[in-house]
Amino acid sequence: MNKYEELIQETTDLGLTIKEKPLKASDGRIKRNRVAIRSTIPTTTQKTCVLAEELGHYHTSYGNIIDFNQVSNRKQEQRARLWAYNKMVGLMGLVKAYEKSCQNLSEMADYLGVTEEFLNDAINYYATKYGTHTTVDNYIVFFAPNFGVLKLM
Repeated sequence: MNKYEELIQETTDLGLTIKEKPLKASDGRIKRNRVAIRSTIPTTTQKTCVLAEELGHYHTSYGNIIDFNQVSNRKQEQRARLWAYNKMVGLMGLVKAYEKSCQNLSEMADYLGVTEEFLNDAINYYATKYGTHTTVDNYIVFFAPNFGVLKLM
């Protein structure tokens, strides 16, 4: 089962329905118990990232947040994205990609089942949250000056 199929299963287990539709204004939407994913998104990996964010909205948002002129709506959008980053990437995902000998962002994104853009955004978020580096289990994850993972002995 690929990551998209796993997220679809998780979504239906939550009692939500998913449909791919010809959305015009966004790649995904969630309203009550219905999730819509734009049917013209070209790759399953891109759909995975969109569905992860919509699940983030399910878990972290409330009400209609389409109007980004409101600060509270922008904050809810950010929380949903952060939820998606932690769900699909997470610090342990970065470590696991290192352990699988991924050599660059492209290989890491493939391993994690996300787009390079999504992975890069997640890493940038972690850099903002943790600064130049953080420790997880027996690893140091570096964000600056360059991204890297180091196993501690």
